[in-house]
Order: sequence, then structure tokens, then C-alpha cells
Amino acid sequence: MPTVEHNGTQVAYQVDGSGPALVMIHGTGGSAELNFGHLVPRLAARFTVVRPDYSGAGETVDPGGDLTTERLAGEVIAAVDAAGVETFDLVGFSLGAAVAIELAARHPQRVRRLVLLAGFARSDDARMQLEFGLWHDLALSDPETLARWQMMTGFSPDFVSGLGSAAVEEAIADNVALRRWPDVARQADLDRTLDVRDAARRIICPTLVIGCRLDHIVPPAHSRELVELIPGARYAELESGHIAVIEQPDAFLDLLTGFLGSGS
Repeated sequence: MPTVEHNGTQVAYQVDGSGPALVMIHGTGGSAELNFGHLVPRLAARFTVVRPDYSGAGETVDPGGDLTTERLAGEVIAAVDAAGVETFDLVGFSLGAAVAIELAARHPQRVRRLVLLAGFARSDDARMQLEFGLWHDLALSDPETLARWQMMTGFSPDFVSGLGSAAVEEAIADNVALRRWPDVARQADLDRTLDVRDAARRIICPTLVIGCRLDHIVPPAHSRELVELIPGARYAELESGHIAVIEQPDAFLDLLTGFLGSGS
């Protein structure tokens, strides 16, 4: 996997396919591969898909320290530059949506269209503080319990029930083994302190905001707030829990490609 240096961080990224560039930013505890890898074969037929791992995720190696949306947006644009891309469509999922908002506000001439899935502009309400504070503490003290909690809250009840007990236990074990839990705690700290409302108001590109009706991590009211903040933004909603890229990949791709193919 190629890397590019940015402020002491070796930012890993992947490039697949050909055509107009599509940059995808993952969420807390995820990575370019964990969140989007299963979607790439279908997207790479139409797009040059660029997927960075920001600090604390995947193959990226960073010197530590507090995370900010500005820092992560800088890492993403460094990877985009290293991939030789000038203008691009941009997708952000969960924390990645906040990073995408920051990036789009800072580089308005480079982002053609913006898609935000299960995103939020701020996390100052009591429930979000409780959620991400719990993530931080359990990531450092009891990762398996956090992986179980995220299975319960990250997907809709019907989806988890439909997996069956064996598949659920396998997924939990995989999550425990694959994630860098001290770095998940750093990302959760960012989750509970970020505020990108001012950046959202400065976005000028066509934007689609996608909420998830059954989301117990970032309830869809946060997506609707993004629509109010971003000039001219459209809203769509999926019948899904938070991790819609896994739970409803076909429906998500239909919304994504429909919007990108609309020319608006």
C-alpha cells in the first residue's frame, strides 16, 4: 500500500479503478478497507476510488497526539495529491463525514460533489457525550465489551438477529483483533469534541446527506441538522442502522451513484 508523509504521519492510501475520482473517508474505528473494501469492485468500474486511512486507522502510522478534523482533512488531501488527483467527488461516513465537511470547506474548488453518510456536525448533546465517552473508556479498558456494544448499536436489531449467533461472535472476534484500540480511544475523543458547523455553512458544492432511520449511534436528527447547515443540501434516508455501508450496501450505492450520476 502506498504512503505519503504529512506532518510526521505516514498516510496510507489505496487507489483502484479508473474514471472520475471518488475519495472515500472512513469512520471511527474503521479503515479504508473495513468500511469500503467490499464496495470497491462495483465502484471501480466507474470511478478512480481513492481511500486513505487517517491517523489511528489501517496502515497509517502517526506520531500520536490529539486528533482534529483539520489534521485528518490535511492527511486526506495529502493522499489525494499523492494519487495525482486534482478534482474529485467526496464521501464521508460517520466521523469521516465531519472530516469531509472540513475538507470541502477548505478546498472548495477541488470537491465536485459531497455525500455524507450518518454524519454529524457536533456532539455536544448529552447522549452523544455518553456514547463517545463510553467508547473512549472501553477502548482502553475492555475492547471486547466495546465491540459487543458496537454490534448492538451499530446495526439494526433485525440485521443482528438475522446474522445468527455464530456470525455475530465471529464478527466481534474479528473486530477485537483488527482494531488498534488506543487509537480508537483517540478518535472517540475527537468524536465527542468536534464542531464543524462553521465549515458546513461554507460548503458550496452539491451535497447529499444520508441519514439512517434506525441509527442508535448518530440518530438521523444529526443528518437533518447538516441539511439545514449546508446550503442547498439534499436529504435521503436509509432503513438501516449506523453502519449502512455493511447493512444496506446496495441501497447506499444506489443513492451514491444516482447522485453522482445526476450531474447536480
